[in-house]
Amino acid sequence: MASEGAQYEGTDWTKDGTADGTAGAAPASPGAAPESPEATGGSGNGDAQSADSSSSDPRTMDPKVAAAIAAAEAASPQGASTVRVDSWIWSVRLVKTRSMGATACRGGHVRVNGERVKPAHGVRVGDEVRLRHEGRERVVVVTRLIRKRVGPPVATQCYIDNSPPPPPR
Repeated sequence: MASEGAQYEGTDWTKDGTADGTAGAAPASPGAAPESPEATGGSGNGDAQSADSSSSDPRTMDPKVAAAIAAAEAASPQGASTVRVDSWIWSVRLVKTRSMGATACRGGHVRVNGERVKPAHGVRVGDEVRLRHEGRERVVVVTRLIRKRVGPPVATQCYIDNSPPPPPR
């Protein structure tokens, strides 16, 4: 946690809560590029490039959600393009505990791109993860790699849910 406070050292804060007196600018989120829509909470500076990037996501992202995503992505090692599958399915709240995710992998209930995987298998952005859990199958496509467990609003930003509807009761 000490490293999170270190990122704001030397920043001049104004009364309106902006850094260096620039109105409308959000403080830089850890692990996110300053020009990305996640870092600015979905609001661009009006040029065509930022308008195109924000129009690709139909939902405008809440600044708190964007900050939480950036914090979760900052927890992963720099330059890592994969995350353990048991850790990822726990982080995005598909299972309650990481050990439940590892047990599901060992039992053959987790498939990545159609293949049964061990708990240490690495998932990448774009991989399809299938999980049989609690009587239903969840089919998700990875959109963000995180290692830290996050809240439900942030977790839904990390995958695309292609699961069939739950069975009727």
